[in-house]
Amino acid sequence: MRRVGPFQLQMKPLHSPFAALAESIVYQQLHGRAAATIFGRLCERVGKGPDFTPEALLATPDPALREAGLSGAKTAALKDLAQKTREGAVPTLAEVRRLEDAELIERFTHVRGIGQWTVEMLLIFRLGRPDVLPVDDYAIRKGFMLLQGLKESPRPREVLAYGERWRPWRSVASWYLWRSLDLPAAQEAPEPSRSARPQSPQARSSKVRTSSSVTGRKSA
Repeated sequence: MRRVGPFQLQMKPLHSPFAALAESIVYQQLHGRAAATIFGRLCERVGKGPDFTPEALLATPDPALREAGLSGAKTAALKDLAQKTREGAVPTLAEVRRLEDAELIERFTHVRGIGQWTVEMLLIFRLGRPDVLPVDDYAIRKGFMLLQGLKESPRPREVLAYGERWRPWRSVASWYLWRSLDLPAAQEAPEPSRSARPQSPQARSSKVRTSSSVTGRKSA
């Protein structure tokens, strides 16, 4: 923490759970610039801002979505998200703000293409929830490996067990684990031997702003 510096976190406001999850689906397994281009094309076909609704997406033919650059799997996932949102299975913004983390993970992961990691990124970077430790994240485990001086990447359950001591601020600990990978020592460290999913692109941003919602402190 001394080497990384004060806690700062880049956040993006959450105006619509549906739109946020749709964007997350588009961004999966893509570089940021390519994903942003595809999402922009998607919005051109479906609607921008408040016009990006489940009804508008369901009314958009699959060929038009594929022309935006979406794969067949992502097209199916977006349609499933829109359908479940319209049916009420996906929580509304008001519900999201009052539901606990575990319940949000349970409900959002019923959507095709949405896993726990995706929801955890939303909890941290959209909702500012203070106690999230995404142990399936590759960079979290690599940061933990460096912190503990391990020779190989730990198993998720090992990080989760150790992380109990960081409650109720595990999101803060996660941010420091991510940022620790920017330190010189991390650049020289060997890659972990076990495969894992890539980290959140937001976490690797070199330009961040302070988040009052995670720290609980008022902005200046």
